[in-house]
Amino acid sequence: MNQPYKAHPWHGIAAGDNVPEIVTAFIEIVPSDTVKYEVDKNTGYLKVDRPQKFSNIIPALYGFIPQTYCGKKVAEFSAMKSGIPTLKGDGDPLDICVLSERNITHGDIILPAIPIGGFRMIDKGEADDKIIAVMANDEVYREWKDIADCPDSIVQRLKHYFLTYKNMPGLETRSVEITQTYGKSEAFEVIKRSCEDYKLEILKA
Repeated sequence: MNQPYKAHPWHGIAAGDNVPEIVTAFIEIVPSDTVKYEVDKNTGYLKVDRPQKFSNIIPALYGFIPQTYCGKKVAEFSAMKSGIPTLKGDGDPLDICVLSERNITHGDIILPAIPIGGFRMIDKGEADDKIIAVMANDEVYREWKDIADCPDSIVQRLKHYFLTYKNMPGLETRSVEITQTYGKSEAFEVIKRSCEDYKLEILKA
């Protein structure tokens, strides 16, 4: 059945046919962006969130997995694995970074991504996991099956971005912390839980 209107990228696009092994990623920003864009939850259009702070530029394609939600189940897993009381999820779809050797010049696109790991990030007591993936069929990065295959320099570059992207120069206190870098199996669990949270907290709301 044809849709008369463009699908909302969070609610109107499926997470994928083979979740969690392959997921659909909606890309909001790319490494060349000097402005952080994010989807407006009401309209589905990209909006300007804020200028990127100084030279802090996202080192990968960045967006979210449709029809996911960081809620109670994601928060419970974060608390169990980190040992830090995590009150709730951040209330957003699950974030994803997608590595590709191709130069994709703009966001507002969807692509198939293969999760290989992630960061267990906590932002002011809220679970805010970041899934790390490679673009399916990428000529270079498709060889990476787990985060252990990814060079540490790339992992550290991504980690540095998320630890500093909200900070102003001279600010000593970080607003976020990354407690662990995890592999594919835990990434799969986080994705599954985020899909369950979406069904429980968004569809039944």
